[in-house]
Amino acid sequence: MSGHDSKYFSTTKKGEIPELKEELNSQYKDKRKDAVKKVIAAMTVGKDVSSLFTDVVNCMQTENLELKKLVYLYLINYAKSQPDLAILAVNTFVKDSQDPNPLIRALAVRTMGCIRVDKITEYLCDPLRRCLKDDDPYVRKTAAICVAKLYDINAELVEDRGFLEALKDLISDNNPMVVANAVAALAEIQDSSARPIFEITSHTLTKLLTALNECTEWGQVFILDSLSRYKATDARDAENIVERVTPRLQHANCAVVLSAVKIILLQMELITSTDVVRNLCKKMAPPLVTLLSAEPEIQYVALRNINLIVQKRPTILAHEIKVFFCKYNDPIYVKMEKLEIMIKLASDRNIDQVLLEFKEYATEVDVDFVRKAVRAIGRCAIKLERAAERCISVLLELIKIKVNYVVQEAIIVIKDIFRRYPNTYESIIATLCESLDTLDEPEAKASMIWIIGEYAERIDNADELLESFLDTFPEEPALVQLQLLTATVKLFLKKPTEGPQQMIQAVLNNATVETDNPDLRDRAYIYWRLLSTDPEAAKDVVLAEKPVISDDSNQLDSSLLDELLANISTLSSVYHKPPEAFVSRVKAAPRADDEEFADAGETGYSESPSQGVDGASPSSSTGTSSNVPVKQPAAAAPAVAAPIPDLLGDLMGLDNALVPVDEPTASSGPPLPVVLPSTTGQGLQISAQLVRRDGQIYYDISFENGTQGVLDGFMIQFNKNTFGLAAGGPLQVPPLQPGSSARTLLAMVFSQNVSPGAPNSLLQVAVKNNQQPVWYFSDKGSLHVFFGEDGKMERTSFLEAWKSLPDDNEFSKEYPNSVISSIDATIEHLAASNVFFIAKRKNANMDVLYLSAKIPRGIPFLIELTAAVGVPGAKCAVKTPNREFVPLFFEAMESLIN
Repeated sequence: MSGHDSKYFSTTKKGEIPELKEELNSQYKDKRKDAVKKVIAAMTVGKDVSSLFTDVVNCMQTENLELKKLVYLYLINYAKSQPDLAILAVNTFVKDSQDPNPLIRALAVRTMGCIRVDKITEYLCDPLRRCLKDDDPYVRKTAAICVAKLYDINAELVEDRGFLEALKDLISDNNPMVVANAVAALAEIQDSSARPIFEITSHTLTKLLTALNECTEWGQVFILDSLSRYKATDARDAENIVERVTPRLQHANCAVVLSAVKIILLQMELITSTDVVRNLCKKMAPPLVTLLSAEPEIQYVALRNINLIVQKRPTILAHEIKVFFCKYNDPIYVKMEKLEIMIKLASDRNIDQVLLEFKEYATEVDVDFVRKAVRAIGRCAIKLERAAERCISVLLELIKIKVNYVVQEAIIVIKDIFRRYPNTYESIIATLCESLDTLDEPEAKASMIWIIGEYAERIDNADELLESFLDTFPEEPALVQLQLLTATVKLFLKKPTEGPQQMIQAVLNNATVETDNPDLRDRAYIYWRLLSTDPEAAKDVVLAEKPVISDDSNQLDSSLLDELLANISTLSSVYHKPPEAFVSRVKAAPRADDEEFADAGETGYSESPSQGVDGASPSSSTGTSSNVPVKQPAAAAPAVAAPIPDLLGDLMGLDNALVPVDEPTASSGPPLPVVLPSTTGQGLQISAQLVRRDGQIYYDISFENGTQGVLDGFMIQFNKNTFGLAAGGPLQVPPLQPGSSARTLLAMVFSQNVSPGAPNSLLQVAVKNNQQPVWYFSDKGSLHVFFGEDGKMERTSFLEAWKSLPDDNEFSKEYPNSVISSIDATIEHLAASNVFFIAKRKNANMDVLYLSAKIPRGIPFLIELTAAVGVPGAKCAVKTPNREFVPLFFEAMESLIN
């Protein structure tokens, strides 16, 4: 509609449907056109005008292109709710696809592709085949996109009719936009297919690089993104690709620039010539800097991508640190990202400039930004040993300005500097102690207490300083209480005089009798037991030398960083998460790489080799000793249903505690899938699977000892996951002799450590024993384990729920290889997994079953399963209020009906 057509949205008429019907059937063309515009306006503002379907379709027989577009728009919107009537439009579509006007031919094919009705799909094939070979490039490029839409509706039909081959042929088309659309369509199809569809060969590569120079900016993005999947054969091939792509760095569109940068970074891995790599780094710097002169939103996206790039190739922007200095009018989200990049680019050569900037930022009015700036100074000190003294000087200057939140943040970072450079900068402790009375934030208090406890022998009045905190011990947050407890024990061990002795007695009494915090109480019991039985052992534990903390500016694991760099210019590079962490797709066929997917790392969980994790120190903010080899006192044992506190100082850095071994519980059943092969586990093989028995979820886990020694002291821990699954009790595994095995059931509880983001079935697990390091593995469960016994619905409730859910919440998937041999046996088999039978009906020679299931949080699934007994192929349709779980549901149903 044009600008002057806004009058069609301002009508206040009621009961206008009969009038519109009459106008649509008018003998005057102008009147019909006005009527269709009124219908589209009503449809746009949410009125139901589906009853006019037949009358609008009758208006399709026109030469007026504007009217035809409006009718097609109406058809796209209402065809799904009126599939039988939509067939009336097929003849016109077919006729329009042969119209002399290429715009009408393209419009017809585009519209047929957008009408997601199975009955129309068959009629689309012939016009689409013709349009893929049309003389006009506009029609061909439209038809290319239509193939991708058709694949989404019916993948099997596209493959059987040879459309994929026709699409691949278009890559050799002489029109660059046709090539770009063909590439975009093939890439989209590849994303939703389990098998390789679009593989770039050396011949294809030449075609794409040729088309790259001539197509539109978005066509260039499609081609560049596809080229990023190409693996160059050697350094010469990689240099050739980079040479052809480098001119795209000068493009005005930032998406083209970032896509070009992505390809160059990927191909640089294969280039062996240092001169070529150095020149490429120089060429990439100006375009990246130019992106920072755009709007704040584009700046933010660019900065998030640059953040990744400088972790891999810091030399690219090493001389451009000034462009990341914050401007007074930058939004806070841009300032924060600039700070992060400045820390990563800080070096001995530019640290003075950087510190001047950070010092300036620390005097601004935005409190969050000031805190981040102060913390950035500390991180630079940890990163650059030769600049640490200058960083501390700046921090001391900031402390002297007596701004409360600046002082507190400075103390927090100085504590980390002490951990990084022990016995080096302790002369500033006296200055820090002057600010003791101003501390009111838990983390700052805990940091100051840690400093006092750690250096108690150098502080003359350490007992008085700690005593000033003891008066408010019961009211303090847990973080401060834990630190105060440990600091008091350190003071007593270093100065076992009467004053500290009275203090330690008071603190231990408060921490064991007066508190409800099990973590605090358990730590106090351990200290009490150590001090009363073996003070020398207590010194070895509490005063043990702590591991030096390291620079955290490049915090991403190398494999995750490589994956994110391969996804530059996508949301993945903005979120700093791999795509599967927030995008779920229903695959057209079962995935062949399920096991590979199960091994893929997710955010918040380390995939680094387990060696070196064993014996890791606890969080530096607590300052407690690491790896205390003690058993949990019986008096402090919590309830089984809750996660057991970690007396080992959160050994693995996750959210729920390691659960120690108890007496064994026998388990039996079919063989379990291997989740940690013996080749990875240094002789230990672990097999495991989630199972449901009598309404309870268990982790059925088996251990096989292929080592030469006894393995004991097994402990297990689960990372954050979609359902918050955690161990509901101790892992019960006896000592394993060489060559022996043990199998046990571990009861699981819900909602202990729920992970954010899109649901997935990945369960990330860590297992430890006394003889080996921590082993990490991923296990891919099935949603049907979570189907509850309360999932059965009455027939009337099922019908009401089905009708109440909108059509957008209905999804379907076909299982071409599934064969149902008996309806009754299938119903019984599904009921065993809590998928309950509601009703059954016949549709031609097909049986249609209606079933229901429910998962935790009360999320129901209303299921329609269609199949013919003894004939391969089944179709499952589901309606659910929570569409995020649909991909997992289809995976579960596939395993149940196969």
